Amino acid sequence: MQNKFYSPFDYERFPETPAQAGDYRTAFQIERDRIIFSYPFRRLQSKTQVFQSGEYDFYRTRLTHSIEVAKIGRSICEYLLSASDLINDEFHIDANLTEAICLAHDLGHPPFGHIGERKLNELMAPHGGFEGNAQTLRILTELIYERPGRTKGIAPTRAFLDGVMKYKTTQQEWIRETGNAPKHHFIYDDQTYWREQTFANKPIPEPIRSAESLNGFKSIECQIMDWGDDTAYSLHDIVDGIHARYISVGSLTDWAENQDLTPAQASRIDKLCQKIKSNSYEPYFASRVGTFVHACKLRPRRGFLSQTTQRHAFDLIIDPEVQAECALYKSIALDLIFKSPQLQQIEFKGGFILERLFDALGSHCAEPRQPRLNLLPTAVQALLDVENSREGRYRRLCDYIAGLTDGLAVRTYKRLYDADFGSIAELQ
Repeated sequence: MQNKFYSPFDYERFPETPAQAGDYRTAFQIERDRIIFSYPFRRLQSKTQVFQSGEYDFYRTRLTHSIEVAKIGRSICEYLLSASDLINDEFHIDANLTEAICLAHDLGHPPFGHIGERKLNELMAPHGGFEGNAQTLRILTELIYERPGRTKGIAPTRAFLDGVMKYKTTQQEWIRETGNAPKHHFIYDDQTYWREQTFANKPIPEPIRSAESLNGFKSIECQIMDWGDDTAYSLHDIVDGIHARYISVGSLTDWAENQDLTPAQASRIDKLCQKIKSNSYEPYFASRVGTFVHACKLRPRRGFLSQTTQRHAFDLIIDPEVQAECALYKSIALDLIFKSPQLQQIEFKGGFILERLFDALGSHCAEPRQPRLNLLPTAVQALLDVENSREGRYRRLCDYIAGLTDGLAVRTYKRLYDADFGSIAELQ
């Protein structure tokens, strides 16, 4: 049965690529499968979500987080199909497309979690900055299948491209508007090409031209991914934080005493303390996933592109009470986990490692100097050497560093700086 929610406008691919003869899959199923079987997706298993990957076997990594977000996103699509009178079996949000977007949403995140993203943005400030979502877009459109003589990227459909482009404001647009380089939430300046393809080269109307407004302009599938991401990390960071003993009844009670909580928030804290005491917090938070899914509903939207594609004809509306619950869990995680001395020490170390790698590899591999040490894998250095600009060479270097797993970043650092560490294994 044809889904009339999507039109040829949504299925157009960049570059245009004919479907393989006899393929039983839809274009969106193909995109999902290409993400699952990709090298960058596999590497997420060894990248930090909150706690450093490999420390224990039950903490979430970027990979398990992405799988959970994908399941939540798919569940939201299925729930809306059953609960909303605005869609039906012949006119609905494609769950395969949404799943593909969710699976891909963290592909560009570097080693060592959020500190890795902040540190690379700081180091890349003279060369266009670094942003995890912009890097995801770069991987999908430029890097994922980069081989001599073949198409770069996965030749995404417009619908998939729009869904993964969570932010649409460039670094320079932020600078022109605010006078400062953004800390996050931007795309690279040369990615305006992909934004233009998403918009079919239509001029951006005045009401959404500001940086904040343009970043808020998201397709319905992107909005679902965004809420799925919020759901996963706001609930699951708490579970992992309790497992790791960053969050306990005592620490939670002390935290609550220093907050100006509403009665509803105080009640949530009491409930959480009860669940920790009875060791039933994990099934409790598992059940909250369903609550967060059922908090979604659709609302029609009119505006830019709403007459062109159904993907921009709807907004995802979240129940305010559930939004407030999500915000509460984020605040707890920020104060009791991310700001804790233990995690800040680990983050400092991760940032230090990335800075030393960037300095050494930049000095010897991205700058034109002779004689030059061969510190990078041969294939990576070859990519740097064909770049005509210093900014291009540093972008390639950043691609390499951002693609490292936590463990590989540490091993590379040790090979460069630890006198007692060496390996005859081939560079990865």
